[in-house]
This record gives sequence, C-alpha cells and structure tokens, in this order.
Amino acid sequence: MHDNVISRRAIRALINWTSKAVGLGAVALSLTLVASTSRAVGQGLFSPAIVVNEDVITSFELEQRALFMSVLGSAQGDPIEAAQNDLIEDRLKRSVVAEIGLSLTEEEITEGMRELAGRANLTLEDFLARLQQAGVAPETVRDFSSAGLAWREYIRGRFLSQARPTEAEIDRAMGAAGSGGVQVLLSEIIIPMNQENAAQVQDLAAQIAAVETEAAFSASAAQFSAADSRVDGGRLPWVSLTQLPPQLQEVVLGLDNGEITQPLPLPGALALFRMRGLREVDGRSARFAAIEYATYRIPGGLTAPALARANEIRSEIDTCDDLYGIAKDQDPAVLTRSSEAPGAIPKDIALALAKLDPGETATEITRDNGQTLLLVMLCGRTSEINANQEDARSNVANALVQQRLNALADSLVEQLKANARIEYK
Repeated sequence: MHDNVISRRAIRALINWTSKAVGLGAVALSLTLVASTSRAVGQGLFSPAIVVNEDVITSFELEQRALFMSVLGSAQGDPIEAAQNDLIEDRLKRSVVAEIGLSLTEEEITEGMRELAGRANLTLEDFLARLQQAGVAPETVRDFSSAGLAWREYIRGRFLSQARPTEAEIDRAMGAAGSGGVQVLLSEIIIPMNQENAAQVQDLAAQIAAVETEAAFSASAAQFSAADSRVDGGRLPWVSLTQLPPQLQEVVLGLDNGEITQPLPLPGALALFRMRGLREVDGRSARFAAIEYATYRIPGGLTAPALARANEIRSEIDTCDDLYGIAKDQDPAVLTRSSEAPGAIPKDIALALAKLDPGETATEITRDNGQTLLLVMLCGRTSEINANQEDARSNVANALVQQRLNALADSLVEQLKANARIEYK
C-alpha cells in the first residue's frame, strides 16, 4: 500500500510538472527529473495497482499511461483516474479479442503507431523520440496502439453487418426522401496567414492539430482564430452537412468524435476543425445548386480600424442590396455580388457562408496578403433538384456506419465493465 501511495504522488508530481513544461503540442521534458522520479518510487512501480478479473495492471503501467495521456493532452480531469479507466478498458478489450484468437502482425502494429504519430505531423521515429524525452517508453505506445487496433478489428467483424444502413436510411440521412438529414457539430480555428508569417502559422497549426482535448482546442481558438466563433472557443452550432463546402464534407465525415483535421489551406489562412458530434435529424436537408453572396473590400485587413468599420457596416445593412448604398461613389471593384455553384466558390468564402443565414455577414477573410478585409454576406441559396449524388451517398453511408459502430462499441465496453471484477490495490 505504502509503495503505491508513493508512486501515485510521484506520478502526479511528474504530470503536474509536465503540464507546465509542455507547450502547445510540444514535448520537451527533463530526463533528469524522470530518472529521479523513477528512483524515488523504486520497485513499487511494478507492484499491482489494479486487478481486472485475473489480469494485473502494475503501478508502472499506470504511471506510463497517465504520462502518455498527459503529454498527448487526452487526459480529461485527474490523469491518474483517466489512465486507470483507460487501462481497465484495454484489459477487458484484450480479453474479448483473445477469446476469438484475433492477433495483429508486427507490421500492423507498427502501422498503427505510425498513424498515431501522423496525427502530430511527425514520423514514427520522431514521435517515439519526443515521447521518450518525456519519459514515455516505446512499449507504452505499442501497447496503446495494439489494443486500439485489435479492438477496432473486432468491433468491425462483430457489428459491421448490423451497422450498415439501408438505402432508405441513407436517403433519410441525406434528406433525399424529404424526411431527414445529417447535421454535424464542429469547432473551428481559422488562422490568418501571409507570406511573412507562413512558416510560423504552419508550425502553429501542426501543433494545434496534435492536441486532443476540447479545452486545449478551445483555448487555441480563443487565442489564435480570426473567426467570429473564437469568442465561444471556436464552437459552432449544429449545421447541416449539405451547407458545408463540398471540399469539406468528405473531410468532416471522416472524423471520429474528438478528432481534429490536419491543417486545411484556405486563401490567406489555415483552418482546423474538431468533430464534436454527428446526428440524424427529421426534416429535409436541402442540397444547393447555387449560392448567392456579396463581398465588400475594406482596407486594413484584420486590424482594429478595419474590423470597426466592418461592424459599422453590419449595423447599417439587412440585405445584400443594402451594400450598394455603402459602396456608392466608390471604385466598382470594392463590391462584388456573385451566384455560383457551391464547388466553384473559393474555399474560405464557402466556409464562411456555410455558417450564415441570409442577411448575415462574416469578417474573418482577407485578401492582398492580409492587407484587405473581406466582409462576406450571404444573399441566398438555391436548392438543387437533381444531382449525381453517388459520392455523397457513399460518404454519408460511411459516416452512419462509423457512428453506429462507435455506439455499439461503447455499449459493449460498459457491459464488460459492469460484469468484471475490478479490484484497486
């Protein structure tokens, strides 16, 4: 008992130090501290911390998983409790997988580790080296990856047939039958970029893409995003999938809950999105043949005077027609009004329009290497009647499958935990 108390105190001390020393996605820790901590806890780290049925979780495993989750930013609340829950679930999953004789090759495990490293925009070698600097052993990463991969294969093998949607369900999800649609709940970060700061912005965006908690993503949005949503930590309300730019729909549908996109290039910016939820809803989810919008150019980019002028204009207009009065006697190029197919609209403008209702405006887009602020206003949307939707159907079907597999997997884990004998030492 005494050894375990010491080890948990040491773990918390190490993790608290880690959280102060680790920057946004960066891993740079003192090996001296890690070594001294390990010496302090001694052999107590290898004593049992938890027994799941007949399977032992050692204090060393608990320390390693807590530290690993802390460095990745995936530990919500107390890192020890988060690691305990994670390891208990791992043991239960491994037991189920072992019962059916499912095993992974070394190549598959390595590829899974490489996929994990890729989320941080690192090679596997660099990823493991940085984690080792933080005191996380490569075996910890291997155990984490292999457990997740094996469980994913098991869940697909067991539940895939019942998770596949029918054609009618896909129709409802797409709104093709007039009775349903898919909505997504996203958080966003739009980071302005120009020729002078491109390297720094790319590095910053890569670091943000590696964070795993909603709190870390929200803090980044509040600090770095140019979008109006920054005041709410980048959180967007539920939005119909079909309102998103076509280029973004497939990317978003490929995300699991909590997953972040890689930085997406926009004119004059990089964008990142974090998936917070996906749901099927009643009511038609219209697809659009054309979107009408207006842009008004304001000198100064994202400076305070330019944004103040944009807010003045916002208070004076209700429709796109009102912009003609604002632009009166100015260079005709200052105001542009267009009606285009969704796929033909510049990505940054299309993204801004996706969040607007007719008559609303956005002020997050720049032109001329950041020197001009573009006030964007949605005039209206024209619904699409007939279109080739084969790709869209496939994307929606895949999203529904993943959503159902996740729900079935979560339910099974809760059932396994309820039936397990779990003893804390």
